[in-house]
Amino acid sequence: MLYFISSSHQPAFNLATEEYLLKNFDEDFFFLYRNSPALIVGKHQNTLAEINLEKTEQENIPVYRRLSGGGTVFHDEGNLNYCFIKKGEKGKLVNFQKYSQPIIDTLQKLHVNAKFEGKSDLTIAGKKFSGNASHVYKNKVMQHGTMLFSSDLEQLNQLLKVNPLKFKDRGVRSIRSKVTNISDYLSHPLSVEQFSHLILEDLQQKFPESKKFEFSSIDLKNVENLMSEKYDNWEWNYGYSPNYNFEKLSNFEGGAILELNLQVEKGIIKNLEVFGNCIENKQVLSFKKEMHHTHHNKESVNKVLNTLPINLYFKKITQEQLLSAFF
Repeated sequence: MLYFISSSHQPAFNLATEEYLLKNFDEDFFFLYRNSPALIVGKHQNTLAEINLEKTEQENIPVYRRLSGGGTVFHDEGNLNYCFIKKGEKGKLVNFQKYSQPIIDTLQKLHVNAKFEGKSDLTIAGKKFSGNASHVYKNKVMQHGTMLFSSDLEQLNQLLKVNPLKFKDRGVRSIRSKVTNISDYLSHPLSVEQFSHLILEDLQQKFPESKKFEFSSIDLKNVENLMSEKYDNWEWNYGYSPNYNFEKLSNFEGGAILELNLQVEKGIIKNLEVFGNCIENKQVLSFKKEMHHTHHNKESVNKVLNTLPINLYFKKITQEQLLSAFF
């Protein structure tokens, strides 16, 4: 087994590294990394349905989609992420408890009573500190998971507080659980870096043949290309979401009411219905036509709105209010 400790805190780089190691090497890997604050959605999720968009924008928190399934998680530098990449027999590759056990073993040595519960969660005193997900590629599995060590749990809860009533889709929904930090249960203080070293030491004892892996300049260039082409792109992080319907009723000052129903496919508005007492009915068909084939993100919608005579289509609402009705 090869082990790799990332020196980068860029979420897109570390997500690209996981995919690159999985798909381009025959060896088994163990990979540890930390990310700067970010939300990471599962491969099959509707991104906008999983995040508090207003809060992520206020706090400038980026959002990325990972290669594996499962629910949305929060990463910050108080959260340590681990990843196993292992060859095996097809049909028997996914085993959440097996690949989580080294983490539990390390915590047990620290007298922290960590447990594997449910399908893929690790808990302490009934509270979740690790969510795990997997992705199968040919005869290999990648299992990765969070380890909330000293994360900002208040920020986590705010960023993941969403209104599920706005969206109708077939995307995988996150199951919210009470969460906790590992550091709250330690008998003596440890930094997340020290905890990372303990995880690695235990792994080396379990796999004494393990060796440190370093990227070549070619590897690094390939990871950076994958990051640029995929993990830093709106088309993957948002546009890959399952097709969905978005419905929102907005009440504005002065008594204006506006309801928008959007049909979105591959991140693009394919159909728009508009209702309310602030509509200029004779012009609304033209407005709907102008909005078709627009990406359902604020930058794209606002770019179109900037080209339109809003007062021709609506009364008593501003462009800013109209933009807010789309999200």
